[in-house]
Amino acid sequence: MTAKTTPPSLEGWDITHADQADWAPWGEGDNARAKVLGSADGYLVMLVEVQAGYEGSPHRHEHAEFFYLVRGRLRNQGEELMTGDGYAAAAGSVHDDFVALEPSTYVVTFRL
Repeated sequence: MTAKTTPPSLEGWDITHADQADWAPWGEGDNARAKVLGSADGYLVMLVEVQAGYEGSPHRHEHAEFFYLVRGRLRNQGEELMTGDGYAAAAGSVHDDFVALEPSTYVVTFRL
């Protein structure tokens, strides 16, 4: 195998170091915050921290949404999710039940 003499291309990449990204309010109220970890082609990868009791606002997904629970416990569409669980929601699906049952951190990817 030959050693590379040029660095790999970053064209088309949006790489974010989490410790350098700013937190911003997330959702309604003051019990959640988020930071953008990357964006491409209209999609965002978000790191979100929520406090127990946080409730997501009901909405319809215009595009697919992908979710991974890094730590914590949530209820999503009537299903209890625990650390390591995830979901994929299809475009057109209705999201009307999302509650943090304890402080939680998750990664969500969606298109605006």
